[in-house]
Amino acid sequence: MTHSIIFDTDPGVDDAQAIAIALRHPEIDLLGMTTTYGNVDVETATHNALLLAELAGREVPVAQGAAAPLIKPRHAPPAHIHGANGLGNITLPTVSGQAESRCAAQFIVDTVNERPGEVTLVAVGPLGNLAAALQLDPTLVDKVKGVVVMGGSIREGGNVTPVAEANMFNDPDAAARVLTAGWPLTLVGLDVTHRCVLTPAHMARIEAGQGELGRVLAGSYAFYRDFYQSALGIDGCCPHDSCALAWLLRPELFTTSRGHLSVVTEGNAEGQTLFAPEGRGFIEERWSRTPLVDVCLGVEGQAVSDWIAEVLA
Repeated sequence: MTHSIIFDTDPGVDDAQAIAIALRHPEIDLLGMTTTYGNVDVETATHNALLLAELAGREVPVAQGAAAPLIKPRHAPPAHIHGANGLGNITLPTVSGQAESRCAAQFIVDTVNERPGEVTLVAVGPLGNLAAALQLDPTLVDKVKGVVVMGGSIREGGNVTPVAEANMFNDPDAAARVLTAGWPLTLVGLDVTHRCVLTPAHMARIEAGQGELGRVLAGSYAFYRDFYQSALGIDGCCPHDSCALAWLLRPELFTTSRGHLSVVTEGNAEGQTLFAPEGRGFIEERWSRTPLVDVCLGVEGQAVSDWIAEVLA
């Protein structure tokens, strides 16, 4: 079974790992990448997406998108996590390719309409591009095959605030639109990504198996690993964005729950994802009025981490 996907991304060390999977896995037909600010500014995200495809020897359309949140002020990129260039501050080769003339949202709309019922949107950054695509063409909700979002946290707590995951916090208004749009959506959040660890042994296999791309992945990983050692006390990194592709290709490794999602858009809890399980009654109905979606709540973390290394080795 082949999955035709658009990968919406803000590369980003863990994005780079996931992009490598999307470029290599035989069951993924990568129709294009759309870029957004988040881990880096959008221009750097576009540069990195083009570079990673070139290092893999692939010609993949890259369309540049959201440069800032829909409403709230933009926060500075987290250079202490991903490096100022998004790839661990390592020296990078030059890029020869250029981005599409179309913006990301238009690329999404055009591609889905060309192949109705076939395209899965995999979004691993702030969700402004998907929100903009819905604004351009609300009928997308009935035309996509599926939507996989890496972001949010149901039980785990947050990673940039006590309650919010980074992608949701960076643009909670876009997230609120995308997660409640009514299309077939699965959320892959910190509840599962924090259970997966890409170890130095995994990365050694990846570096050996990916040539020049492997050297970039390993170099950026070293910077990312230092952050995780200080922040979470683990020797490795959480491969957040690769988990979205793992769910798409190896769903049996995950446990999901169906229910209603909403996103807090302001106040101390902005960016928090709220989940009301299907069929559970609460004191009021307000939390159960949004469309039903699937949320990943459990994972075989070691198996997912091993799968990532196996695909890239």
